[in-house]
Amino acid sequence: MKASKVTEKIILGIDPGTTVMGFGIIKVVNNKMTLVMLDELLLHKLPNHNMKLKRIFEKTLGLIDNFHPDEVAIEAPFFGKNVQSMLKLGRAQGVAMAASLYREVPTTEYSPKKIKMAITGNGNASKEQVAGMLQNLLKIKELPVRLDSTDGLAAAVCHHFNAGRIDTGKSYSGWSAFVKQNPDRAK
Repeated sequence: MKASKVTEKIILGIDPGTTVMGFGIIKVVNNKMTLVMLDELLLHKLPNHNMKLKRIFEKTLGLIDNFHPDEVAIEAPFFGKNVQSMLKLGRAQGVAMAASLYREVPTTEYSPKKIKMAITGNGNASKEQVAGMLQNLLKIKELPVRLDSTDGLAAAVCHHFNAGRIDTGKSYSGWSAFVKQNPDRAK
C-alpha cells in the first residue's frame, strides 16, 4: 500500500489600509483549513503617512519571518471616488507587496468582489456576511469588533479556494516577475 503524501501550506492574507491593516493566517493540511491567527495593525496614532507605510512594511516582514507563509494573498484597492484615498490605499498595498516580494514569498492580489464571491458566493456581500461565513468555515469562536482582520483572512481563504485555477488575479513570485508583468512601472 502506498503512503499518501501530506500537503501543507501556510497562507497570509492582508487587507491593506492606512488606518487599519487587517491580516489573517491559515494553515492548509491536505486541503483542510485551520485558523492560525487573526489580527489587525492599528495605524491611526502614527504622525504621518510615511510612518504608516514604514510600519506596514515592518509588520508584514515580521509576519513573514514569524509564520513563514508559503504564499501571500492581498486585497487589491477598490476603485472609489476619492482619488487621495485610493492613492493611500494603493501605497499601503504596494508596501505590503514589497515586503512579501523582498522575502521572495509568492504574492497574489484579488479584487474585493472576487474575495467576497469566493467566501459567500455573492460579490456584493457585506463585511458582516463575509465575517459570518469565515466564522462558520474556520470555527472562530468570537469575531473581532473591527472586521478589517476578517477581510485579511478572507483574502487568504479566497487564495486557498482559488488554488490551481487559471485566473486567480495578479501573481508575482519575486521582483523580476513583478517587473516583467508590469513593464510600464519599471521606468
